[in-house]
Amino acid sequence: MSAEPPAAPQSAAPRSAALRAEDIRAGYGAGDIIHGISVSVAPGAVASVVGPNGSGKSTLLKALAGVIRPSSGRVLAADRDITGLPPEEVARAGVGYVPQTDDVFAPLTVRENLEMGGYLLPGREVSARVEHVVGVFPRLGQMLTRRAGRLSGGERKMLAMGRVLMVQPAVFLLDEPTASLAPQVAAELLTGHVRALAEAGAGVLVVEQRARAVLAISDYTYVLGGGQVLMADTPARLAASEEFTESFFGAVPQSPKLLRPVNDPG
Repeated sequence: MSAEPPAAPQSAAPRSAALRAEDIRAGYGAGDIIHGISVSVAPGAVASVVGPNGSGKSTLLKALAGVIRPSSGRVLAADRDITGLPPEEVARAGVGYVPQTDDVFAPLTVRENLEMGGYLLPGREVSARVEHVVGVFPRLGQMLTRRAGRLSGGERKMLAMGRVLMVQPAVFLLDEPTASLAPQVAAELLTGHVRALAEAGAGVLVVEQRARAVLAISDYTYVLGGGQVLMADTPARLAASEEFTESFFGAVPQSPKLLRPVNDPG
């Protein structure tokens, strides 16, 4: 992959974006890891972020979620500037973050995890929200009394997304939801559960190492390298790029099967 990003990967986000980040720089104290990244996701859409290890994907999500503070740039949830707010305030602004690890409370039951996810809700609304979540993820309804520590990897990820869904965020930030999952389980999680969040109306920004699988459910994809956006386009157009396909797949494959038509958000 070329070290020089093309001229137009970071086009301005649409005014209707559920979440947009503009020229974000962030790191962990010893210098920035991401350098001037701009991304956006629309309501009801899946935007994916792919790239090699160390390219800044997880750092980007942490900066958007308030886990780390950007050194420059801004983050907007709809039209509200949430740059640098702590995670609980970012959550109140309608942005739900599912980290790669430590995403559920293992000693608690599935129901208790979901109830913990509703900590921002009035107490009288929690039970109804649990029912809503198990409507989106029916399998959770079959294991409400099971302790989270006894769930499979795929079930834990489903619970982690359900816990965030309790407060009905406008945007989900998912950090490598298929990490450590078997290929078939990973494919089911992406095509079924991640896509279901978007079909319910939320914007989904997902960081994922399984590039081929995530392209198949994405409306738009950002390719990171060296802390920058190197390419950004619809999956169909990226699949037609020899530079992209050789970098990620080692050969030029056929275009990934898309679940529905995609639109360039730029």
